[in-house]
Formats: sequence, structure tokens, C-alpha cells
Amino acid sequence: MGGNSPCASCKLLRRRCAKECIFAPYFPPEDPHKFAIVHKVFGASNVGKMLQDLPVHQRADAVSSLVYEANARVRDPVYGCVGAISYLQHQVSQLQMQLAVAQAEMLCIQMQQQDSPPSSLVLQKELVDDQKSFLLQNGFGGNFAPQVLNNVNLFPSGNVVFTPQEQSLKRESLWT
Repeated sequence: MGGNSPCASCKLLRRRCAKECIFAPYFPPEDPHKFAIVHKVFGASNVGKMLQDLPVHQRADAVSSLVYEANARVRDPVYGCVGAISYLQHQVSQLQMQLAVAQAEMLCIQMQQQDSPPSSLVLQKELVDDQKSFLLQNGFGGNFAPQVLNNVNLFPSGNVVFTPQEQSLKRESLWT
């Protein structure tokens, strides 16, 4: 920068901001917190080396990523942004499970509302198999599939009935 005010990094490090300062374009003096947190987590020397090793057109994205990761590391020192990603993936998985159960329930209701309800056990088995294949196709294999797929019971009355475990899923709110 070299002009009126040193960049945030030079100000924090208490040094003169040269015209060719590698930090100046990415850490403006108006946002000192941005560099302070990156410096706290990664160190000024490491950040400077990273920026020098990158082409100029990639540096802004790298700084943005460093700031994001530094903020995540301050909130969660052990897992950082991986912890946030894992949490969000877990939420997506739970919502997909709730969606699959709701879609299976809708299919059951549609089958019950048809004029000629299925009377043969073969058609009922096909319905359950369709639900199982839907769940497996939508990524519910592994640990989830046996839990849900084995809990769908077919009673002689011809109705597909969910166990209390699925019933509790119906009562859960998506926003709790």
C-alpha cells in the first residue's frame, strides 16, 4: 500500500507497509479483524508464504478460505470447518430420512385410497419392496437401511404399518 494507511497486517505487526506488500490487497486497514484472526491461527509468515506460492488471480480466493477456516478453528479448535461440514451433513441425512419416511407414508395412504385396495399379499410385498428400493436409491444404505427397512411390517389386514420408531419420526418437527 505504502500510501496513507498501512494494511491491516502491517498495522498489527507494527511495521511499515511497502508498496509491494503482499498482504495489502487482501487485508485492508478498514478490516483489521480479518488479518488478526488469520494471523492468530496460521501466523503471518505462513500466510505470506502461501500467498507468494499462489498465482495472483488465486490469492483472493485463498485469503477468503483462510479467513473462513481461521474463524471455524476459533469456534472449534479441534475440527474447524470439518466439524461444521459434518454437522450439516448429519442434518441433511436426518432430513432425508424424514423425507423418505413421509414419502413411504404417502404411498401407503395413496394405496389405501384407491378404489380397489390390493388384496393379495404379493401386491403388498411389492409395495414394501418399492419403499425399500426407494430408500436404497436415495442413499439410505449402510446403517440406516436395516433400521428403517426392517421396521416396516406387513400385517395380514393388508396395511403397511410403521413401528413406534417411525411414528416418533412423524411427530418430530423439521425445525427443532
